[in-house]
Amino acid sequence: MSIHPPFRAPLALLAGLALATLAACSSDDDKAVDVAVIGDPGAPFVTAGRLPFAAELVRAATVEGLVALDEEGRVVPAVADRWIVTDDGMSYIFRLRDGTWPDGSPITGETARAALVQAIGALRGRAFGDDLAAIEEVRAMAGRVVEIRLSQQSPDLLQLLAQPELGLAWRGRGAGPMQLARKKGVATLSPIPPEDRGLPQQADWQERRRKLRLVALPAQQAIDRFNTGEVDFVLGGQFQDFPRLDASGVARGALRFDPVSGLFGLAIEHRDGFFDLPENREALAMAIDRDGIATALGVGGWLQTTRIVNPGSGDDNGSVGERWQGRSQADRRAEAAARVARWKAAHKLTPLRIALPAGPGADALFRRLSADYTAIGLEVQRVRLAAEADLRLVDSVARYARIGWYLNQLSCQVAPAACNPAADRLAIQARSEPDPAKRNDLYAQAEAQLTMANGYIPFGAPIRWSVVSGNATGFMVNRRALHPLMPMAMRPK
Repeated sequence: MSIHPPFRAPLALLAGLALATLAACSSDDDKAVDVAVIGDPGAPFVTAGRLPFAAELVRAATVEGLVALDEEGRVVPAVADRWIVTDDGMSYIFRLRDGTWPDGSPITGETARAALVQAIGALRGRAFGDDLAAIEEVRAMAGRVVEIRLSQQSPDLLQLLAQPELGLAWRGRGAGPMQLARKKGVATLSPIPPEDRGLPQQADWQERRRKLRLVALPAQQAIDRFNTGEVDFVLGGQFQDFPRLDASGVARGALRFDPVSGLFGLAIEHRDGFFDLPENREALAMAIDRDGIATALGVGGWLQTTRIVNPGSGDDNGSVGERWQGRSQADRRAEAAARVARWKAAHKLTPLRIALPAGPGADALFRRLSADYTAIGLEVQRVRLAAEADLRLVDSVARYARIGWYLNQLSCQVAPAACNPAADRLAIQARSEPDPAKRNDLYAQAEAQLTMANGYIPFGAPIRWSVVSGNATGFMVNRRALHPLMPMAMRPK
């Protein structure tokens, strides 16, 4: 399937070549790698609460954790240079590198433990905090050793410890691998020499290292700067801005899709009136034409599903399948329309408020949803994503591809209107079940209970894209869609 037309912007191309030529004969500062991240201009400098994508990138670059993610999404050493896992999977022991914190004090088991405990504490009450529920104790051992003891096995613990939110900050600062300088809305990140981080010296370091300049911009501005050669990367693309690429003539070869999993659908915001009955909530899910959404979004190969959990996730024993199999779209819509008609015969029904982000992709999605719901007798109204609504878009990439992540995102603590208490109880049992087959069965039961509650209407997997210039290096697609900045700043060996 052809996604983009050939690039036809000779003036933009000439401008890009001119910029590249100037960069080749200018100072080291002008040889910086330039990155635009789609988002609010202040996003790179957010340090507390739920981090926007630009802030995740900056934090991962400047406040690394015990471990980190490389450009392929693999777990690699960071503050810890090696680790072991006990045979029962209940203890992870990390040997820290022989380095110092930015204030010059040594990295020790005690200081690393304190930084990790603080980072974990900041996540309490959030879905990520539930992902870390298996951590029972963090202990500082002799010298530069930290042990994490678990109450139950957590096969994705290393992946979680590599997330930006679990970066280790000592006295408010992290230990690299890059240092940050801010000038107005530009974040300039400079690689820290390895010997300053307690690592072996590299002979070719000065020749390879480059500064990286990062800005957060609205999507159209970021794309325009890419087309004129002012930036080497545009990161953080989502479905709502995808149509801008075609409209702006971005070259097809520059587009990269991350093969992510996660939640992309509508969550029920309350259970009053029409939304109080599970059969009415199911009618909202039955009416959705997911093939129509795929066409409207224009993304080839998009994974659509009627399941809460994306098919192929870990711990999936195959006992939960797609919904309404064997029933046509017309049949499902007829049933949904009958339920809506029965309700309207006895109750007044105000227009359904759907909260969506701004952007042409979201415009296309709303038109599709409007047609689907009009077909079953519902009026719809679009509202801003942060406004009061009946249904709100959820668009989140899974930190780890297991059923537990989905259940934590839709738990009663995190999403009280979309949740199911029975599903929560089954998920808790599953986490503490040592037998894998029994654990997977409990997870399947929890998904089934959550599905029957009809508090979340899945469309499919999230959509994440980037655009990358032909001479840029250090970028690879990955399942987390989190692209570390350090590899982009280093020239290949």
